[in-house]
Amino acid sequence: MTSPSPAAMPARTVLITGAARRLGREMALHLARSGWQVAVHCHNSLAEAEQTARDCHAINGLEHRVLRTDLNDESATRALLSQAVALFGQVDAVVNNASLFEHDAADSFSYERMVQHLRSNTGAPIVLAQALHAHACARQAPAGAAVVVNLLDQKLWNPNPDFLSYTLSKAALEAANTLLAQALAPHVRVVGVAPGLTLTSHMLSQDKFEQLHQLSPLGRSSTPQDVAATVRFALDNASITGTTLLVDGGQHLRRFERDFSLM
Repeated sequence: MTSPSPAAMPARTVLITGAARRLGREMALHLARSGWQVAVHCHNSLAEAEQTARDCHAINGLEHRVLRTDLNDESATRALLSQAVALFGQVDAVVNNASLFEHDAADSFSYERMVQHLRSNTGAPIVLAQALHAHACARQAPAGAAVVVNLLDQKLWNPNPDFLSYTLSKAALEAANTLLAQALAPHVRVVGVAPGLTLTSHMLSQDKFEQLHQLSPLGRSSTPQDVAATVRFALDNASITGTTLLVDGGQHLRRFERDFSLM
């Protein structure tokens, strides 16, 4: 008996949080080019999410659907994977990309600010990993066939005191990589991907961004394409779990006293 051709294999489905814009959109398009079906999650960027879904469809002809959820709402987050399963039949992977990134420091820290970051940046990824594990067990998926990818930050390996609550939430998520990889094996693999400075923001001019992007041993930090390709590698490589892939041109090897946006 011959094995089915790749064209005959059913498309795998990935839920990407925060896939409407920026890095999440780039990952959605990249995975669509690799034959994935994408559940495009958004919160407020509905029009942009719908455009991402249409662009993914134009790439591979598959149906890509938008799911709108506030990841700060635990009950809504717990329902998100089930909604994706109802639309697509099954979900093979979750990419936890959505992230709250608001400034605080030691002198402006508050319980409220910390909890906001922990709910969206740590709690939501854990809840979605939990849900993917339950789904993989229910459908008796092969060992390691279901995958969670958590987007982290080179800042964890090159710490500075800026964005204190954000950094704490990402540090907790990096620790959760190890704990979840242990707890959810063999059904689910859990992999971290930690970019360096990848995209500019309202806090950086284009000239300043380009200058900072070059501050690495390789003379360039990560691009959106680099990060998306690494996410695809993590999804495809069945032997990787419980570790983090740093994609930053070696930026984490240099000491930065301040966050990029404040340099």
